[in-house]
Amino acid sequence: MAVIGIRWDLVEAAQIAMCFVLYAATERPLPRKAWRSDAPDLSVTPLTKDETSIKAHFSKPEIQNIGSTSGCGCDFPYMRYQNGGWPWFDDPEDDAEQEASDRYNREALAALLRACGEHIVELYGVWDGDFAKPPQAREEISLKALTGPSFRFKERGVLRRACGSDESA
Repeated sequence: MAVIGIRWDLVEAAQIAMCFVLYAATERPLPRKAWRSDAPDLSVTPLTKDETSIKAHFSKPEIQNIGSTSGCGCDFPYMRYQNGGWPWFDDPEDDAEQEASDRYNREALAALLRACGEHIVELYGVWDGDFAKPPQAREEISLKALTGPSFRFKERGVLRRACGSDESA
């Protein structure tokens, strides 16, 4: 009888790589900001060599990775693409800490978009490594909707946001 050993180092590496990542496309680069573990906040970084295939899904020339308070995009509220849709069920036991994190990340992203100085910004969220997979939805969004408590990014969904409008959020 053979014993199958588990390579925990590989399991941990796979878990680290399983992150939701969010990209923003603009005409000009957004101000860059590194993520800091001692002061978690949004980060804005240029694409890495591994991420360049994500460019195919945007109409704007400047693509940047937008990190949430977790460093990757996992602290942005999102729904996974499954079986041709985005199933979501509200959990009556959602904890206050998660709700506060979701709210902070939504509002910080809205502030970044508000300050961008561009008329249109495109947002696209995918699993890390799925950069070549095509979008499954394209939608328009307002800042008010983006900051709403029920907002969730759709994995493999492109959102177009008009910045600098009169809407309040």
